[in-house]
Amino acid sequence: MTLAIFDLDNTLLAGDSDHAWGEFLVEEGIVDAEEYRRANDRFYQEYLNGELDILHYLQFALRPLAQHGMEDLLAWRERFMDKKVRPMLQDKAFQLLEEHRDQGHTLMIITATNRFVTEPIAARLGIEHLIATDPELLNGRYTGGVAGVPSFQDGKVTRLDDWLQSRNETLEGAWFYSDSHNDVPLLEKVDHPVAVDPDPKLERLALAKGWKVMSLRD
Repeated sequence: MTLAIFDLDNTLLAGDSDHAWGEFLVEEGIVDAEEYRRANDRFYQEYLNGELDILHYLQFALRPLAQHGMEDLLAWRERFMDKKVRPMLQDKAFQLLEEHRDQGHTLMIITATNRFVTEPIAARLGIEHLIATDPELLNGRYTGGVAGVPSFQDGKVTRLDDWLQSRNETLEGAWFYSDSHNDVPLLEKVDHPVAVDPDPKLERLALAKGWKVMSLRD
């Protein structure tokens, strides 16, 4: 099995689904607009700066899941997909995915964004395997906590290693596409690291290491 692994936000998508979900909650009046937007923007900037405390952020990001029932959450998520995610889809991303399918590669998304937000996005992209941060679910309701290791920075490597071991597979010949310097730990582990519309830190590193740099922006 040859893996083609993709980061999601600002890589396959022309935008950040995690931040967009927060914006959607604000626009729909589901959360306190001023307070939530300010915190959402602050955490996103910390992520871009490479300074994000992932557990602190997840306490904030997963709270709305715990405050509402599954029926409402699923209805909101459907609207979110149409309003926020659909405009982020990129033709060149679909073309890249198809190129890897044609080579017989196994496609995977690995993202720090939680599974509730990203599962329908992976389905829309036709990608079966998804490693995402898992919100804790108890008796059909989210608790606001995290189940297991968040798939962020080194956590992506940990989660992927666990996935590979459970299937007796390796990273031999694997590809990984990402826009973010937060993903350097995994980029350094694969045979084919690719910087996609990279942030400045990742672009500098990619050029220094001779990694491929490309754009999927239409």
